[in-house]
Amino acid sequence: MRFALPLIFLATTCPAWEFTPGQPCLLNHEARGTEVALTYDPTAPLYTISITTDAPWPQAPVFSMRFDGPSGLMISTDRQTLSADRRTLTVTDRGFANVLDGLQFNDTATATSGTVAVRFSLSGAAQPVADFRLCRAEPGV
Repeated sequence: MRFALPLIFLATTCPAWEFTPGQPCLLNHEARGTEVALTYDPTAPLYTISITTDAPWPQAPVFSMRFDGPSGLMISTDRQTLSADRRTLTVTDRGFANVLDGLQFNDTATATSGTVAVRFSLSGAAQPVADFRLCRAEPGV
């Protein structure tokens, strides 16, 4: 039993990337005080990525994400918005190919705004991101 308990604990605390189909389609990840949520509304079409942390994000002119791994890349924008409590930073755009490539084909991501950098694992993200990419609008009635 003493050997099974650590295995159960590890199995229940491993962060997971989860895809939920629908309109909008959702891709979520939560680990160590950071929540990452992507949405895609195929009827718009419009993508969002929101990163929520325990501490507020600073006001900054540029937000960037660095993806480290086999297909490393860095992207940045000046079109980020902050929630009223500044704990959630959101970027909205019509195209997210670089973001999805970064999430699907790398090992870690680091989101940076001003002096704050938040790093999160991309372990287990590849298949949920691949599923997220297939999100399509349902035919109308």
